[in-house]
Amino acid sequence: MEYVSRNLAETAILAKEVLVALVTKKSGATVLALYGDLGSGKTTFTQFLAQALGITDYVTSPTFVLEKKYRVSPPFQGGVAGGRGGYKTLIHLDCYRLSGPADLTVLGWSEIVADPKNLIVIEWPERVESALPADTIKIKFEYLDENSRRVMMF
Repeated sequence: MEYVSRNLAETAILAKEVLVALVTKKSGATVLALYGDLGSGKTTFTQFLAQALGITDYVTSPTFVLEKKYRVSPPFQGGVAGGRGGYKTLIHLDCYRLSGPADLTVLGWSEIVADPKNLIVIEWPERVESALPADTIKIKFEYLDENSRRVMMF
């Protein structure tokens, strides 16, 4: 899937569409790996994803703290007919400062990735690629101009 967002409103719509399309697994967290250069829209997409989850906290890049957790209250029940369980926590990771997958252990990676109630969004996933679950949803952001971004899911 390829999508071009020409403004923030279109990015908000895309984030909501992605969220609604996700299927909560019976075991293991849902992981979104966001690829792209600085300024390509990864954090903005995550902010709109949080809004779609009903999170009212202001979402910022966790570049210096590595990880931020946001409670979804009540658990998100949207999606396909009949609901999909519920995400209780949005976990936003920025792996830019990590030297490799082993650095994730300090963040409790094995525990957070095992919980199906977690939606994990990872910026700079190429730093920890080998630790990502096989079913990770990969999304690439490309800067086109000041207002436009190309977004590709693969």
